[in-house]
Amino acid sequence: MPTLSKDFKSSTNRKRRAPLDAKQRRKTRLATILSQGLPPFPDTVLELSSVLEKPSVDLKRAGGLIRTDPSLSAQVLRLCNSPLFGLRYRVVNVQQASVLLGVERLRSIAFTCSLVEYAGVGLPADQVKVFWQHCFLTALLSERLATKIHYPEQEHAYIAGLLHDIGQIPQWMLAVEESLIYKVSPPPSWLDNPSIEREHFGMDHCEIGSTMGITWNFMPSLIDVLGYHHKPNDSLNDPHLVKIVSTIEQFLIAKANVVLPASPHAEGDGNQGSPFDAAQESIAEFLEMEYEKLLPKVQLGLESMIDSLP
Repeated sequence: MPTLSKDFKSSTNRKRRAPLDAKQRRKTRLATILSQGLPPFPDTVLELSSVLEKPSVDLKRAGGLIRTDPSLSAQVLRLCNSPLFGLRYRVVNVQQASVLLGVERLRSIAFTCSLVEYAGVGLPADQVKVFWQHCFLTALLSERLATKIHYPEQEHAYIAGLLHDIGQIPQWMLAVEESLIYKVSPPPSWLDNPSIEREHFGMDHCEIGSTMGITWNFMPSLIDVLGYHHKPNDSLNDPHLVKIVSTIEQFLIAKANVVLPASPHAEGDGNQGSPFDAAQESIAEFLEMEYEKLLPKVQLGLESMIDSLP
């Protein structure tokens, strides 16, 4: 029987190892981006969130914090005056916004505006609007679903929906970097598909998002959403909140006509179907109506904000 040369064996082994080596390289690089290369999450918003969570809220101090950040101030006013909130009077300053909108909505808007800018730093230009339309719709629909099912923390559901896919930003940063250095791109169907993300990047956006949430000292229930919105039955702290966001994610993926593997939220763990099976039809009809009402307003509200990014 003929024997293979050492050179041929070595070449074959290198080819077999190449995908694993590339995946490990990406995983290592993502870890570096997470520890050293991410744009910092705005300190103003983290401090504002802390101020607004206190039992006795000082709205003057909250408004003062926003005013210390000119970019955030401008974005907050722009969003306040968008069709989304339907205020009867035009908001001309942050202090007025604080009074008219109230504590919870002010925090939601501040997070929204800050993440629009944050995503603008990390995402490719052609992905910013796609990413933000999805995140903003998830936030608004999560808030409305929370109200419908009597989940008590509707504003928390909004923020959870807003942030749920934040782990995609480091993946996009790496994808752009690799397209320039190695002339390679992720598989076409990688977005919001954790199994393909793990195969290509070595980790999925849920794991990445959870790590980011821990770094930023987010609440455990919010970290749960970042880590388990594709596997809601594995959530550790607030399964109801995770199921709300997971349901909206599933609904919007279907609306976008994105084909994912069967039971994408269960990922083979035996948790089949919608997180709200008992009321699935009623909730689907409710979400369809809310989506049709919100979509044009979201598109109008985000258009001017995103177009104003540097």
